[in-house]
Amino acid sequence: MKQVWKLSAARRITAKPITLHHLSSFLESSENYRCTREFNAQSQYSKPSIFQPIVGLFSHPPSPFDALARENLNRKVTILRDELVRVAQDSDGVHRILEENLEPLFRKYPEGVAFVELLCQLGLRRQLLLEVINWRRKSSDGGTPMTKIEYTKSIKIAGKAGNIDLSIELFDEAASKGLKTTATYNALMSAFMFNGLADKCQSTFHDMKRDATCVPTIVTYNILICVFGRLLLIDRMEAAFTEIYDLNIAPNIRTYNSLIAGYVTAWMWDRMEKTFHMLQSSLVKPDIETYLLMLRGYAHSGNLEKMEQTYLLVKNHVNEKQISLIRCMICAYCRSSAANRVEKIEALLKLIPEEDYKPWLNVFLIRLYAQEDWLEEMENSINEAFEHGTSVLSHRVMKCIIATYFRCNALDRLSNFVKRAECAGWRICRSLYHCKMVMYSSHERLEDMESVLSEMGNFNLDHTKKTFWIMYKAYLRCGQRSKVEKILGLMFKHGYEIPLSAFLS
Repeated sequence: MKQVWKLSAARRITAKPITLHHLSSFLESSENYRCTREFNAQSQYSKPSIFQPIVGLFSHPPSPFDALARENLNRKVTILRDELVRVAQDSDGVHRILEENLEPLFRKYPEGVAFVELLCQLGLRRQLLLEVINWRRKSSDGGTPMTKIEYTKSIKIAGKAGNIDLSIELFDEAASKGLKTTATYNALMSAFMFNGLADKCQSTFHDMKRDATCVPTIVTYNILICVFGRLLLIDRMEAAFTEIYDLNIAPNIRTYNSLIAGYVTAWMWDRMEKTFHMLQSSLVKPDIETYLLMLRGYAHSGNLEKMEQTYLLVKNHVNEKQISLIRCMICAYCRSSAANRVEKIEALLKLIPEEDYKPWLNVFLIRLYAQEDWLEEMENSINEAFEHGTSVLSHRVMKCIIATYFRCNALDRLSNFVKRAECAGWRICRSLYHCKMVMYSSHERLEDMESVLSEMGNFNLDHTKKTFWIMYKAYLRCGQRSKVEKILGLMFKHGYEIPLSAFLS
């Protein structure tokens, strides 16, 4: 053990203070591209442990087992998980099952891999995870002590569950037992990252740098880059990336993905692409997550050509597992002026399950079909919105709907829509009623036109200059001279401009 500590100390590099360099100029430098290749070429990646998917951020993974041992452990833990899920609401039952089943696994599988495997298999069951972690802490006092990887995984999971206090308690507990490692620091930083606590995350990072027994790794910097990117702290994110090169630490695919994700979040499309090109010039190769991030970025930025090119690279994965990205692409087409955008949107809509309803996407489609004068499709989307209780509150969308009814000369449909919109709490604007009045007057249905004034009054919409002009032209066209004079009197009374034709006649 002493020899290990000596080797660790010998490899330690004194960290330089973070300086804020503009990453865009950094990315454009050919010298930095060269450094990227050199750093990656010099990096020696150790053969991954068979338990690497389990331990994640751990710096000291457990000794590997053969395939049969892994299979047996997985099977036994799966049975234990199912038993725990069955009695998840019974705290005493959970403790009893753990005592009867987990203790024997501790003796058979060393270094805590059985407990870590259980935490992994419990997935997103937060309350049950916290129950299991608290039981493990208590049982370790009189039984098998908790190991480094158990503390590391527990710290991270407690943070994911939103229990920061428990993460800090576990970290302090590990430190008091001499089990504090780079991995436990990374786990605590991850806990702060999950909860958007950038300052505490960076403070923990500085504590690690002052700790003579621990050395920051690329995982450490990846966490910093990720938390800063999520919170749009781009300068601090870029500073962390610059420090990686100052310390001769080779970035990995998570580093680049976290940078790209930060720029996508900040809508900084140029830097997103520069980072992607920098990745392509290095020995690190893009993975599926990289292309998914780029696809999202291109969709949000409206770069349809590159969005479609990237989509072809990951089409099967997106269609099966990334419905949210399909919706992003639909929105990109909705915002565009591409000639065949509706056909492409229709094809993408077929990939979204019917039960996966999103109100905002429904409104996007209403506006799209309205802009294209696709009356039937627009009304189908409007009916879907009514069925799901979705209210349209955008004045712009309402005007698009009204204009479509007008251009399609669908008076009765417009009248029916207005009644339903009134009852459903949609945005009620004066344009709705003015459009009805114009269409009634064009059909010489003057009584229906006049009834619209009462409808406006029900929603406290005053008569404006445009209201009187619509009525004036309608009466004039139908030869209703007395009503024309009445409207002119009302216009004069309200101080509105009198049509020149009224004086000529």
